[in-house]
Amino acid sequence: MSPRFHLFSQWFATLTSAFFWAVFGVFQGFSEERFAFEKAEMGLPVRVTLYAPDEKTASAAADAAFARLEALNAVFTDYDSDSELSRLSDSSGQGRAVAVSPELWRVMEYAQRISERSGGAFDMSVGAVVNLWRTARRKKELPQPERIADALARSGYDGVRLDRTRRTVELIKPRMRLDAGGIAKGHMLEEALKVLARLGFPRAMVSGGGDMALGDAPLGESGWRVEIIALDAAGAPVPVRFRLCNCSMSTSGDLYQRLEIGGKRYSHIVDPKTGIGLTDHSQVTVVAGRGMEADALSKVVAVLGPEAGFAIIEETPGAACRVVRAPGDKVEEKVSRRWGTLEQAP
Repeated sequence: MSPRFHLFSQWFATLTSAFFWAVFGVFQGFSEERFAFEKAEMGLPVRVTLYAPDEKTASAAADAAFARLEALNAVFTDYDSDSELSRLSDSSGQGRAVAVSPELWRVMEYAQRISERSGGAFDMSVGAVVNLWRTARRKKELPQPERIADALARSGYDGVRLDRTRRTVELIKPRMRLDAGGIAKGHMLEEALKVLARLGFPRAMVSGGGDMALGDAPLGESGWRVEIIALDAAGAPVPVRFRLCNCSMSTSGDLYQRLEIGGKRYSHIVDPKTGIGLTDHSQVTVVAGRGMEADALSKVVAVLGPEAGFAIIEETPGAACRVVRAPGDKVEEKVSRRWGTLEQAP
């Protein structure tokens, strides 16, 4: 057999094999069904939706995704005193740098970058302030001004020192507390989605608490159909529906977590500079390439407002944002430039 014929035979065999698997994949895809599983993770209901050939296979894959979420929650929660984040907070003011896990490092490094880009509109170091407002919502009373001032004095992203060479974190200020609630959830959902993709289920979606990570579109569709509910205010725009895939989406606002005192609403989203919960009754939705990106940017825009916030959205490749808010008696809706490129769904 000549070398030329041998090469041709190899090429033909490879082409035939590729064609077989392509056809097999199509028929396999047509046999897939949609399955959905829900479980409490991160203190909220999390839903895993995926396409698989049967329920047993889908359930095993969903269990793996939930296990990933549980492992990451042990890193990022501040409700558990033994979590990695809590132990790092306990090291504050001791003059020592702490080596952190790759998971915590990845989120903290991005958090510092977005803090610098936003001038502190996003800040993981305001855990002491966030804790005050958690207590306030439970007791239904505003935090005392002197306690807010004390918590702010212990906060500030400039008091977080990262060593990228050694992958260590040092918290400079005594009694500083970290809060990853505004960034880690999006990252965790995306990591659960990656688990499903590695197991062979790329057509999947993981959602929870206003955040979602979306994989490949369902077979025959251009994307997953997602809906943004209407702001609970008179005259608010109707719900909007889109088709999205291979991206993350985060919606932040005061719809579910808020404190109402004297007819005024205080959001669970706190302005890191004033230490006060936002009062403009807003709903901010960000679509971005990464989960932590969408999650953090939705807080940035909520704090800065659409004018200043959209400037950061526009300089973030692929990001888009919609803001609906009612700072007074009138509801206003504003969208960033790329929002109009999203595919609307019926």
